[in-house]
Amino acid sequence: MATDDRLQEYRKKRDFRRTAEPEGEDEGGRRAGDGATRFVIHKHDASTLHYDFRLEVDGVLVSWAVPKGPSTDPRERRLAVRTEDHPLDYIDFEGVIAEDEYGGGTVLVWDRGTYRNLKEPDGETMAEALADGHLTVWLEGEKLRGGYALTQTKMRGDPRNWLLVKMDDSEADARRKPTSTEPKSVLTCRTLEEIAADA
Repeated sequence: MATDDRLQEYRKKRDFRRTAEPEGEDEGGRRAGDGATRFVIHKHDASTLHYDFRLEVDGVLVSWAVPKGPSTDPRERRLAVRTEDHPLDYIDFEGVIAEDEYGGGTVLVWDRGTYRNLKEPDGETMAEALADGHLTVWLEGEKLRGGYALTQTKMRGDPRNWLLVKMDDSEADARRKPTSTEPKSVLTCRTLEEIAADA
């Protein structure tokens, strides 16, 4: 599916005369300098505080809303609700979305970096893993590192419901609580409150 088609839902939900969110000009599959694919986790203080987990896949950011945020403890399973694909230039978006707009509230770049598809050695692409409802990735972020699995559960009959789980590897740490101990943006070192005040 063409990138433009994949961003239709994203664009339909937003009035770009009223929001500073990117429309999606960066559609060429731009990658990190070493050719790796990118990820970003936004902390989003909308109607409820949550984290948006986004992976670069085939020219867009495939996205999930994670109410409790990612964990570094393999015993914790976090609900991840699939949302619309976002444009690649959303990776650097940070600011305040007007309250009466879709997703209104403050957004910061909580973590970002590159990732690799752990199923690639078996010949499975990210698009195929998404279609199968199970993907495993290795994150190289500023706050999060190591393997994470996303599995579609269809809880309550809703295909948007997935689970995000930290894999049990050398980067797992049940004692770490990064969502509460590391609240600042990796982009600007600001808190949500500071971003809102600056706006």
